[in-house]
Formats: sequence, structure tokens, C-alpha cells
Amino acid sequence: MLRRILLLALLLPATCLCGAEEWHTLFNGRDLTGWRANVMPESFSVVDGAIRARATKPSAHLFYAGDSKSGFMRFKNFVLEATCRSEPNSNSGIFIHTDMTTRDSALHLAKGYEIQLNSTAKEKRKTGSLYAVVDLAQSPVDESQWFRIRITVSGKRIMIHVNEKQAVDYTEPDNVTRPPERAGRLFDPQGGGIALQAHDPGSVFYFKDIRIKTLP
Repeated sequence: MLRRILLLALLLPATCLCGAEEWHTLFNGRDLTGWRANVMPESFSVVDGAIRARATKPSAHLFYAGDSKSGFMRFKNFVLEATCRSEPNSNSGIFIHTDMTTRDSALHLAKGYEIQLNSTAKEKRKTGSLYAVVDLAQSPVDESQWFRIRITVSGKRIMIHVNEKQAVDYTEPDNVTRPPERAGRLFDPQGGGIALQAHDPGSVFYFKDIRIKTLP
């Protein structure tokens, strides 16, 4: 009997064995169905199976909306993966636990955390940084080549992996205080949106193979 149980276990799909949540694809590779820009929708297009982000002026953000009527879907605990690359001298980012509120004339998002994507020399916060919270002085990848980024959020802990190498492991302290210009850089107890950043007219980033797995 034990031998039969072991044989069945080997034949079953891995998802059945581990009980993991399913991955959900967020981008269909053809168009922007399920996505919504907060401003300047012309900043986002689909080119060769990838989302192209280039702001017509600083800055615009593309939110995953799914079938939500509120403009974006909220995610609290999750694993988010995307494959990215950039044109030379480009800046971008992926926002989590955010919403469409902006904080300045450049329309930077007021809430949530930003996972930095950057191939410029000017910007000292490099790819894989948790922007203005845990900053990397050196990029772990060549952004002109496709690379994989994974963002894991569980409670108040966030881990960032770039090409499977851990770049950040940060837990938000209780009652943390941020500088006034970044007062909203906190986890939302209700979760928040996921957004891709089009930073400025000179920056071009591409995103594909975007998927998410929710966690308890």
C-alpha cells in the first residue's frame, strides 16, 4: 500500500503535492486588457509582446485593474514576477500597495513602495532597490538584457529577487516614520495596487511574463 501511495504522489502534478496557490497571468502579451493608466495612457503600448513604458512627460503609471470597477485591484500578500529590460539610460519602477493618489506636479505616486528599475548613471538608486528605503549602490544586472524580478510580500515583510538572487529583505517596523515627501511609503493593511512606472520621455522600459500568486 505504501509503495502505491508513493507512486501516485510521483505521478501527481507538483501543485497538488504542495498545495500552493495558482499563478495568475496579468498581461496577455497582445494588448493592455486589464490594465489602466492613471494619466497619459499614450505612455504605454504593447511592442513585440511586451508592455512598453515611456512617459510623454513625467510621470505616468499603469495599474493592473483586472475586472475591478475602482480602477485597480488590491493585493495584500503575494508573489509578483515580471521579466524586464530597458533602453540605455532609462528609469522605471514597479509599485506595490499603492493607489492613484499623486503627491507632486510630476505626478509621482503618493502611496506604497517602489521597486526600482534603473539603467542610468545619474540615478544612484539601482535596479532591485526598495526605493529610498533599502537602496543598492550597484545594479545586479545588465538592464539592456531581459532579466527576471520577483517581489514577495508577506505581512510587513518584502523580499526582492533579481534573476533569482536576493537583493532586499526588509520588514517595515511598527510605527515607522517616513520623511514628509514620502509619508505614504507604507504597507496598507487593506493591500493596494500594482503599477508599472513610465518615468520620463527619455526612459523606455519593457515588461512581459507578468504573473502573480496570492499568499495567505
